[in-house]
Amino acid sequence: MSAQQREFRVTPDEAESRLDAFVAARAGISRAAAAKLISAGSVLVDGRATTKSSSRVGVGMRVAVSLPEAQDAAPQPEDIPIPIVFEDDHLLVVSKPAGLVVHPAPGHSSGTLVNALLARVGAGPAGGDTDRPGIVHRLDAGTSGLMIVAKDEATHAALTEALAARAITRIYLALVEGTPDTDTATIDAPIGRSPRDRKKMDVVAGGRPAVTEVTVLERLPATTLVEARPITGRTHQIRVHLKAAGHPVAGDRVYGHNRKLAAALGLARPFLHAARLSFEHPSTGTHIELEDPLPPDLQAALEAARALG
Repeated sequence: MSAQQREFRVTPDEAESRLDAFVAARAGISRAAAAKLISAGSVLVDGRATTKSSSRVGVGMRVAVSLPEAQDAAPQPEDIPIPIVFEDDHLLVVSKPAGLVVHPAPGHSSGTLVNALLARVGAGPAGGDTDRPGIVHRLDAGTSGLMIVAKDEATHAALTEALAARAITRIYLALVEGTPDTDTATIDAPIGRSPRDRKKMDVVAGGRPAVTEVTVLERLPATTLVEARPITGRTHQIRVHLKAAGHPVAGDRVYGHNRKLAAALGLARPFLHAARLSFEHPSTGTHIELEDPLPPDLQAALEAARALG
């Protein structure tokens, strides 16, 4: 069977990942299979073959992989309504609903944000990888809120560089368990795969640098409403950092779930919402600031938290 060539570009939140881990995640194969491809010379980094699985990838690098078996076809358009908060000829900003996966991946070949955007009339997402066109940054499936999507390669490249340079500000609202000791805090703790559960992330020695700024907005009987600003962009960063600080996100079943509290608040997912976004438009230079109010389920949970005795 002839090999299929696929190419991926490294995003800011993937920078400094091991090559075998990056290839495994992007190609939807096991890490062992990725290592075999690398050792066989079937992986090119910026056009050059490498046989070192432990080498690190950097932002913007292009990684080409020759896969021996046919992979999933390119994502197809699907009629899924998505709220648009901002749009022009170069980019759009969506309000991603909770429960919606951002792009196709093993186990989620359809029903994603990318599938929805491809079905839109007019220019759809473009730039970056063919399996995640236009995607500049991601939100966890259970997280709602603002996301930037590019419509062309130049805009995608510029926004990716801006994200890596920390020139895009993202502010999240989170309801956390308990009461923090201080009104402001900077959590500076490296994040990597949990040694106890490889499906989870954790604060680990030797992990990738990660920084989150946290500000208390409202102290409630059993919870606290906080504003979280991720300075870096690691997988599950806010959720992992808040758990490490002793105040996990309410309703988070992966990182410190308090079932009794979640039930009292009516939470079926983590109380985490990408509420504000600001950046400089890469084509016009205009400063764009956008806000997205809490969706009904989180607003209802907040009201329930305020009513707790």
